[in-house]
Amino acid sequence: MSSEICTSVPGMVLPCQSPCPVLYSQRMESVGSQVKRGILLIVILLHSVSTAAERRLITFADLYGYGQVDDIQVSPDGEHLAFTVTFHDLQSGHPNSDIWIIPTKGGEPRRMTYSPEIDENPRWSPDGKQIAFISDREAGEQVWLFPVDGGEAKRLTDISTGVEELMWSPDGKKLLFVSEVYPDCPTDSCNKARDEAVESSPVKARLYDELLFRHYRWWDDGKRSHLLIYDLETEKTHDLTPWKFNVPPIALAWGRQHDISPDGSEVCFVMNTDSIITLSTNNDIFIVPLTGGEWKRITTNPANDVGPRYSPDGRYIAYLAMVRPGYESDRLRLMLYDRRTAEIRNLTPDFDRSVRDVVWGPASKKIFFTAANQGRSVVYEITVKNGKITSLVDDAVCWDVVVSPKGKTIFYLKSNSVQPYEIYAFDLKKKKEKRLTYFSEELFSHLELSPAEDFWFEGADGDSIHGFLTRPPNFTQREKYPLVLLIHGGPQWTWLGDFNYYGWNTQLVAAQGYVVAQIDPHGSAGYGQEFTDAVNLDWGGKDYQDLMLGIDFLIQKYDFIDPDRLGALGRSYGGYMVNWIAGHTDRFKCLVSVDGVFDLVSDYYSTDELWFPEWESGGPPWENPEFYRERSPSTYVDDFKTPVLVIHGQHDYRVDLSQGLMLFTALQRLGVPSQLLYFPDEGHSVWKLKNHEHVYKVQFDWLAKHLK
Repeated sequence: MSSEICTSVPGMVLPCQSPCPVLYSQRMESVGSQVKRGILLIVILLHSVSTAAERRLITFADLYGYGQVDDIQVSPDGEHLAFTVTFHDLQSGHPNSDIWIIPTKGGEPRRMTYSPEIDENPRWSPDGKQIAFISDREAGEQVWLFPVDGGEAKRLTDISTGVEELMWSPDGKKLLFVSEVYPDCPTDSCNKARDEAVESSPVKARLYDELLFRHYRWWDDGKRSHLLIYDLETEKTHDLTPWKFNVPPIALAWGRQHDISPDGSEVCFVMNTDSIITLSTNNDIFIVPLTGGEWKRITTNPANDVGPRYSPDGRYIAYLAMVRPGYESDRLRLMLYDRRTAEIRNLTPDFDRSVRDVVWGPASKKIFFTAANQGRSVVYEITVKNGKITSLVDDAVCWDVVVSPKGKTIFYLKSNSVQPYEIYAFDLKKKKEKRLTYFSEELFSHLELSPAEDFWFEGADGDSIHGFLTRPPNFTQREKYPLVLLIHGGPQWTWLGDFNYYGWNTQLVAAQGYVVAQIDPHGSAGYGQEFTDAVNLDWGGKDYQDLMLGIDFLIQKYDFIDPDRLGALGRSYGGYMVNWIAGHTDRFKCLVSVDGVFDLVSDYYSTDELWFPEWESGGPPWENPEFYRERSPSTYVDDFKTPVLVIHGQHDYRVDLSQGLMLFTALQRLGVPSQLLYFPDEGHSVWKLKNHEHVYKVQFDWLAKHLK
């Protein structure tokens, strides 16, 4: 243990494990007495016993009982980091985010904003004297500004359509951000009047004449995301992308999708101009003068191009690209566009993982990025000249990488199965890592947690399959425990070994007295593109075999697992797999299906993004009817016997509510024990805090009824 843990945060008491063992041992060592070394050993052992005795089981409240750290930004002088910390009111379910700063060398973080609302998206001014941020404390989501050395924050914008994804121009005179506007409205007053007319109209009907008319959990209201420029001198705003298209696109574009050139002359951004968006993954990179004008398309790849970032010297634009049109889970390659020659180079032709979180080193010679790899998210470094890739941090789950102005240190968020995300620094020369924040430390020092264990087994086609196993707290080899299998969505996603509060937190599930298994079957990401592609046109095939073989492996390997008390829970594609399991085996005592596909044909006609089922199923239902019939769980309802809890939300437009209703109807008609948990105010996920708490309770009651 490092003495660095013995720090404090305003408003919190962070554990120093009193007495702090390292400092205590150093003090006793100076006496040089064997007797006192023995006393020290007894003290440490007694302290460990006392600490263990004080630990308790994790509860739902603990998932939100600490400050959640996000959005790291390094100051221009490299001396400080700005970031957001979010706390939740467990009674009201209301979140509160504020801006904090901390020295990059470590020390006490300092809270900079105190609004009871949401303050987020902190961005240092180029001179480092001010931080712009987005807050909804007044007049909706607006841009605010505060001096770093002290003083009150002031509101800069008054835009009726709100503000997202903020960034400064290099000269510090303008701010660029995203706002949802009516594309035919040239002014904010026009947008405001249009919104007021819609709100006051007694008729709420909308007329559509094209796809996509609804997406994920929102109906198309006629607005489009556009890039807006705010001039700090004139206090005026103008639309930089006044076209009918979304900037950024509504799909396959994660995080900030725009950047300003180092000389401040132009902006690069992502847009999809295809006529039928619901069939298209064809996002492209464009540029436009910062003063406005006509766009220029710089990528012509018919697949997905996203994430543009100018190099500090202004010569290149790095971005991410897929190569197969219509396939949302193709590998993301790191590409380099040369602004002098317009040539494009693939920097990662042989790197068989999808690249994320791209950030340039200050000398424009290196790029840092993250990529999912075998249950972790690894931080990598690539040399632009020769494409050499080096793994820097590979022992946990890391995101949100930023680089110091001198290029000597990178900072990132890092988590593992028993620790939420905190900020870390990595010295690139010394290859040493240092933890900077401890917002979860006080709470988690009192929790009895079980680190996830990696396991591998032979799956379908003899391939090696990876998974995580989490034992219940206070585990003893003498007991027999029920096992709960968690099945991820996608299907081309992966289980990551982090402390995840969304979906199912493995620590909370294990604390109910279950062994928790997470398996990455064929189709999962982080094991090479061929492995990911294996689920295409094979839903319920090798992926189902992997899950069943994994259960067999665990039962054989661990004699503390009770083979007669098995449960399985899945969401989205995981829900599809639960529904598939219901018709293909009765080895489980109970199942939980969340937002899962029941019938592939009706799902095709009610989902939002049609490129997905057409790729996964080999075309629309009328072109490949046999696949749709053969791979639909609905085809096998006469074999349903296992009790199922069905969970679905009204505003789920990815997997329509009707899928859950049909599943529940079939179960009830067949006389299979079942329940339907319906959320009128949720979509393809449960996000509201009180709903999240309730869905855990209902699921745990269901598991206890059948497994205990």
